Amino acid sequence: MKIRVGVFFGGKSVEHEVSVISALQACRSLNTDKYEIIPIYITKNTEFYIGENIGKIEAYKNIPALLKESSRVLPVGGNGTVELLHYPMKKFGNNVAAVIDVALPVVHGTNVEDGALQGYLQTLGIPYAGCDVLSSAVGMDKYVMKTVFADNDIPVLPGTVINIKEFTKDQNTVAERIESRTQYPVIVKPVNLGSSVGIRKAKSREELIDALDYAFTFALKVLVENAITELKEINCSVLGDYESAEASECEEPVANDEILSYQDKYVGGTKSSGGKSGMASLKRKIPADITPEQREEVRTLAVRAFRALGCAGVARIDFMLDKSTDKIYLNEINTIPGSLAVYFWEAAGLHYPEMLDRLIELALKRNRENKAINFSFDSNILENASFGGSKGAKGAKR
Repeated sequence: MKIRVGVFFGGKSVEHEVSVISALQACRSLNTDKYEIIPIYITKNTEFYIGENIGKIEAYKNIPALLKESSRVLPVGGNGTVELLHYPMKKFGNNVAAVIDVALPVVHGTNVEDGALQGYLQTLGIPYAGCDVLSSAVGMDKYVMKTVFADNDIPVLPGTVINIKEFTKDQNTVAERIESRTQYPVIVKPVNLGSSVGIRKAKSREELIDALDYAFTFALKVLVENAITELKEINCSVLGDYESAEASECEEPVANDEILSYQDKYVGGTKSSGGKSGMASLKRKIPADITPEQREEVRTLAVRAFRALGCAGVARIDFMLDKSTDKIYLNEINTIPGSLAVYFWEAAGLHYPEMLDRLIELALKRNRENKAINFSFDSNILENASFGGSKGAKGAKR
């Protein structure tokens, strides 16, 4: 019997469209001899849809029309599977539209990648691939992530976090605090977004305030760091879990500007690919143009970072090489990377269907391990529980 895999994608995120591309790439690469694939699209209003055309990239040119011909469903957990029930429910007949045995979240950004969807799937009681709730949440918050890495002796640049209330109250005081801790140029970025959304470089106070104002349109908290002026970006992927994790070959992305932009990552190669390539369209060098010693350092740090956060599945870890000092700093981790970092593993000889097999195997392994944990405790605490009156606390006599 085939394993029924629900591929979740979309969601209320600025990276919604990127998620659609990444997920449908995965759907096309899953082994249909092993799996029954159920694409599950999450709208920006957090509604779940399935249907004949939900798995077709061309259908997303007109999302309202796609939803009209598709079925809205509600996931309901029970006995280790999830039933997708028609919503609104029919008065007569079977309301079960589909059943899934394991979830494959291919989502990016806030409200989905940050532990929110993972927590929902965990509450439903279904195995799911990738990072758990905690590692997803920590991996999404760039500042919290930095503190965990620093505590594990993984080199990171110091950063200053500013919230929107501070900035709105007194922009110049905020700028002075940043200037006392950093020096221009600086990088300003939302604390919980990916795909280079909301990021700007500032070389003066005027540019800093403009960059903060821009970043706060995407998030309530913003991180400011020193910019490395002689920068080389090096990325590496890690596949596995707490027990066994391996690093891929290193890549060197090629940007059209000082900062690798959303345009560089997702749009640059789409004329020939029809918008279907995602991160695979990015210009890159694999292997990266670095020394063998630097390669080994990046790969070692990547695995250490993966384990420090308790990650599982596949992640991409981004590094910065300061060419003026040859120092390497960890920039951030992407717990569900664009295109699931398939290009790293294909360069290492692991093809996409086999990599997806690994992700599902790891999800089922974690589920078996969690079943061995006791989540109940025998107690008679409710046997004689009372609020002092038949009507509860409100009606209790004093």
